[in-house]
Amino acid sequence: MLEGFDPDLLLALNLAGVFAFGLSGALAGARAGLDLLGVLVLAGVVGLAGGIIRDVLTGIRPDALRDWRFLAAAGAAAAIVILAHPTVERLRRPIDVMDAAGLSLFCVTGAVAGRTHGFGAAEAVVLGAISGVGGGIMRDVLLGRVPVVLRRGLYAVPALIGAAIVVVAFEAGEHGVLFPVLAAIACFALRIAGLLYGIDLPSAASVAARVSPGEMPRAREAPPGDASAR
Repeated sequence: MLEGFDPDLLLALNLAGVFAFGLSGALAGARAGLDLLGVLVLAGVVGLAGGIIRDVLTGIRPDALRDWRFLAAAGAAAAIVILAHPTVERLRRPIDVMDAAGLSLFCVTGAVAGRTHGFGAAEAVVLGAISGVGGGIMRDVLLGRVPVVLRRGLYAVPALIGAAIVVVAFEAGEHGVLFPVLAAIACFALRIAGLLYGIDLPSAASVAARVSPGEMPRAREAPPGDASAR
């Protein structure tokens, strides 16, 4: 574990991330008209996906399979949505806010795990981002839609920035809890800003249109008998 980084705090961040993503998955499932089991399954899969991906890539048995508290956090998220769905639904952008919270927490714990297990700086940043976007990708795939990380809003970019803050701080000799907390806040703020102000990365089509605003004129065909055509 990183020097000065309390394992209990890391556990708390992980559980909070599971709960936040679990709420996101359960709310999305309720909106999609899933039954009670479907909402519970979606909350569990979405809540645990990021941590399982992180643990598998670092070569350890996933926490979700050896600590009952992770399943309990996902189950609690599903129960809240099932029992108080109308109240939760009235919250402003409930799915997006919970998703942003899970994203920010998992990008930090993923980066911390990468450095703990000897990953290089760049690899730890990528691991943090993958850990962060994993839950949202699973939610969208299970609901049969293109993952939000591939189509709109700042999603992977805030996760990369959050993970990078953690790794840069570590490389600078800052091994305490301050920068991981700041990284989570920065990731969350960037994600919410992207949603509120409609900030998106440019699409591939728009970039192509700017590079080549008009079609290249075709070569004029030479009239029959013109020597230049031969």
